[in-house]
Amino acid sequence: MIREPFPAPFLTTDGIHNLRDYGGYAADDGTKVKSGFLFRSGQHMEASEADLELVQSLDIQTIIDFRGESERTSFPCSRHPEFAADVIAFEGETTSSPPHEGGWDKTDMTAEKGRQRMISVYTRMPVNPAMIDMFGRYFRSLDERDGGSLIHCFAGKDRTGVGASLLLHVLGVHYDDIVAEFMLTNDAPTQHILERQSLPRMEAHYGYIEPEAIRNLMGVREEYIGTYWQEVMRDHGSVDNYLAQTLGVDEARKARLRKRLLT
Repeated sequence: MIREPFPAPFLTTDGIHNLRDYGGYAADDGTKVKSGFLFRSGQHMEASEADLELVQSLDIQTIIDFRGESERTSFPCSRHPEFAADVIAFEGETTSSPPHEGGWDKTDMTAEKGRQRMISVYTRMPVNPAMIDMFGRYFRSLDERDGGSLIHCFAGKDRTGVGASLLLHVLGVHYDDIVAEFMLTNDAPTQHILERQSLPRMEAHYGYIEPEAIRNLMGVREEYIGTYWQEVMRDHGSVDNYLAQTLGVDEARKARLRKRLLT
């Protein structure tokens, strides 16, 4: 990794999974992505009072919630009494089959079925109209709004992981570091929180779930982000073309984001 040493990216939490800083990486012009400014996590329904105080202390001005309406209704985020950040969310559903909601055939979930299910998620995401809309709004908010931001979905690993990876690419971070940041999800010290929130629902749907299937569904693999990248490049020739043509990140916006988020 090209990331320079600085405090571990994970923040200590009681009820928020995978809360971390995704800044600090070296850019291609010798600068680096600002730390203490870009955060990502899973949903905040079970956030403790200490968690809410922590999030409040980060001075986050914008939250981009990649979950759809049904997820936000089922898992409403807890907020600090003085919470004042703007929340950007989609008016509808952003995914038809999130891993934590079951889906697919109601048969025993094997490791390979779990892997294939996640590959399917990443294959569909580049052309999902809701996620195209939300990624576009994510980049516009970073371009137009001051202060820190936090992106999250349910588990903070798939929709959130892709969003973080796209921004790091825009900022000139090497692909190897983008993959390394993506893979940090597997090192999150809060896996028990995600399992508590997800596993009962998944078991109610599938029945028996192989341990490796749980890892494939609740964690990430390099081939997941690789699949997203490959789909984008196949259809658009490059990630930059996709960003410009589909997500509204043209050269002018890219320059502004780099000026704002690199140090």
